[in-house]
Amino acid sequence: MTTTSGGGRGGGLNGSPLRVPKMAELVAARLRRMIVRGELAEGDALPSETALMEEFAVSRPTLREAFRVLESESLISVRRGARGGARVQVPEGTVAARYAGVVLEYRGTTLKDVYDARTVIEAPCAGLLAARRTDQDLRRLRAAVAEAERLMDDPSAFIRAHMEFHALVVELARNETLSVLNGMVRHIIDQANWSHVDLDAGSPENIRANRRGFRAHGALVDLVAASRAEAAEELWRVHLQEAEDYLLRNRSMTTVLDLLG
Repeated sequence: MTTTSGGGRGGGLNGSPLRVPKMAELVAARLRRMIVRGELAEGDALPSETALMEEFAVSRPTLREAFRVLESESLISVRRGARGGARVQVPEGTVAARYAGVVLEYRGTTLKDVYDARTVIEAPCAGLLAARRTDQDLRRLRAAVAEAERLMDDPSAFIRAHMEFHALVVELARNETLSVLNGMVRHIIDQANWSHVDLDAGSPENIRANRRGFRAHGALVDLVAASRAEAAEELWRVHLQEAEDYLLRNRSMTTVLDLLG
């Protein structure tokens, strides 16, 4: 349904003019659909510019503008020159993570805000994991805990294993939406963790925090093995809150901009 505003021009339901997409946006949208539906696979070369210009009935500048849109979304890579051309790239969560970081920096978002968001995402994932886990999931979780225990005396290696365990919990929950959202905050959390390692690696407080976190990881695996979903979610919520309290204590960096800027 279309309404009209003053002067008889087409408008939206609130009377504001409707924006007509540019031809380059329409071409980009068509190619984007082909990529996300798998009609164009990773590494595939797009047809030549001449072929695409004929298919979409557009000029070369319009087609190249569409390419720039898709490049900015990391859906294609364009190589210039005689042997150049556009090739398909698989969409990755890292693109959303980088963009989310910029937006959060611009908004002056606090690190506490990001940590709170992680708790909202990760804690339910622990419950989902406990409800859905397989024997293979348990083997992967136990292997991750064993690897962290082996690295306990190496602060840098241990924190890497610690972060990978958190990512594994979300992965094994098998919820793609939560996984993408987690990737957007994990980029920032991981940077904060590395920053903290640089500040107090090997200190008594750091050693106590690492051992407390390690015990929480082991306890989570036990609850997952017992399929105790509610208990797993609650334990993980408490663990994340303790980690937040430790990581944000006595920090000079309080915002995402302080950390990433």
